Amino acid sequence: MKTTSLLAAALAGGTVSGFTAPSSRMQMSSRRCETSPTRLYAAADDTFALLFDCDGVIIETEELHRLAYNAAFTEFNLQIGDEPVEWTVEYYDVLQNTVGGGKNKMFFHFRETKGAFPTSEDGKDAPSTPEGEQDLVDRLQARKTDLYKDLIAEKAMARPGVLELMDQALADPTIKVGVCSASTKEAVTKVLDVTLGEERRNKLDVCILGDDVAKLKPDPLIYTTAAERINIDPSRCVVVEDSIVGLKAAKGAGMRCVITYTTSTEREDFYGLGADAKVPELGSRGVSLEMIFGP
Repeated sequence: MKTTSLLAAALAGGTVSGFTAPSSRMQMSSRRCETSPTRLYAAADDTFALLFDCDGVIIETEELHRLAYNAAFTEFNLQIGDEPVEWTVEYYDVLQNTVGGGKNKMFFHFRETKGAFPTSEDGKDAPSTPEGEQDLVDRLQARKTDLYKDLIAEKAMARPGVLELMDQALADPTIKVGVCSASTKEAVTKVLDVTLGEERRNKLDVCILGDDVAKLKPDPLIYTTAAERINIDPSRCVVVEDSIVGLKAAKGAGMRCVITYTTSTEREDFYGLGADAKVPELGSRGVSLEMIFGP
């Protein structure tokens, strides 16, 4: 059994843990977007997995999400008291490192931050029942998703190095590759279509999105579900994430985690919460499959 020191201290800025790497190569069957295991974690001992978050990892989308939310809030004329509902850059940084999923972010904002739901649509009273609150959040999320997809079509570009690393993994028969995002299927599908392209996307072994699981990050369910789908023990999975929420989900699932941080998350204590390595961008440090799984 070989061991690799993932991204030596010169790259990651600190000591990092090793990864177990394959001692031999095994040919796998042709890839498909989702797989169903015949029995739990029955994959061969020389098979590993590389799982990518989407927002902030494949593409730096957080600012586009924020702009789309604020545009939806404006269209709905949301107000709490005499103040319009608007998320600043600084506040959205807090949200994305605290709460997974767009609807959960809105519930957190209205219930925890503001302690009140907004009036909307030219003076319509704030919802007074859980059903009314859910309806407002559902409609806001639907409109935000449409606005977000328009922004993605105009501005989407993969982060440096991520497609190169993904292509290396897709070409390796001992590495299964997947995307695990807490965002809605409708939103992520647009991002993947634009950034990965149809051919690369169809080669993925698994795609688990926010609509597919009952609990979102930081709960580990999205990653444990992915491990079950591709039939690989979580200890043999490496996750690429960008936020504290994603890191907690990966580590909670018993997986290794590489952080490629953004300007919104660069000040977080990733090592203190168990990250195995961190880099500003995969491309800037030339992160390769060999650095993660090699001897």
